[in-house]
Amino acid sequence: MCFFDQVMWTCGDWKWDRFRQHCNREYRTGETCGMKLVYAVARSNDKCKICQKIDTKLRRRAAEIAKIQRWQSEGSKLKASIERSYEIIKDLDQEIYQLQIEKQRKTQAIGKAR
Repeated sequence: MCFFDQVMWTCGDWKWDRFRQHCNREYRTGETCGMKLVYAVARSNDKCKICQKIDTKLRRRAAEIAKIQRWQSEGSKLKASIERSYEIIKDLDQEIYQLQIEKQRKTQAIGKAR
């Protein structure tokens, strides 16, 4: 049971950080016993990388929706552009869904052997 720092993001996700202290079970220098315990928690004001990617894609999706609404309110005949924006939104929805699944899978894998 060796001790490691832990980084905790605002979204609730976390990761192991640097090694801090050996336990009584491991005497070799540079080796750890494989069991990790938290030495200290460092809280970060940021979100994890997956949540940052999701937020970026949500902002891009909102921008595409705003474009479509603007084009439709102007009564323009930009049907190809509107259809293209709908395709972009569909692709973004799929990417957001995949990122959410990845985050959920990562959360469920806690405690399982990697």
